[in-house]
Amino acid sequence: MAYNEETARRIQHLLELFPEDFTEKKMFGGIAFLYLGKMTVGVVKDELMVRVIGEKMEHVLSQNFVRPMDFTGKPMKEFVFVSSNGFATEEQMHQWIELGLEHAKSKL
Repeated sequence: MAYNEETARRIQHLLELFPEDFTEKKMFGGIAFLYLGKMTVGVVKDELMVRVIGEKMEHVLSQNFVRPMDFTGKPMKEFVFVSSNGFATEEQMHQWIELGLEHAKSKL
């Protein structure tokens, strides 16, 4: 298993609460959820992957359980990883999805 399937199911369930339509795509060795072709959130191994608008990166990175997303040793622009403690509740997960959706909408 390249990504935590239970976390992916939790995201799928919560996305049903949003009026927007999302698609799924295998990315970064995991699964990503896209809005109009723009990545919002995803799962890589046991971590949540979230796109964040640049103006909010400093604040988001100051939160517990959040770190820059880096595959090559260099942080990727406007991407963060959130460890499982940071999305333990449905409310927390919903907030991360909203943040990722905000980023996607800003790129349209």
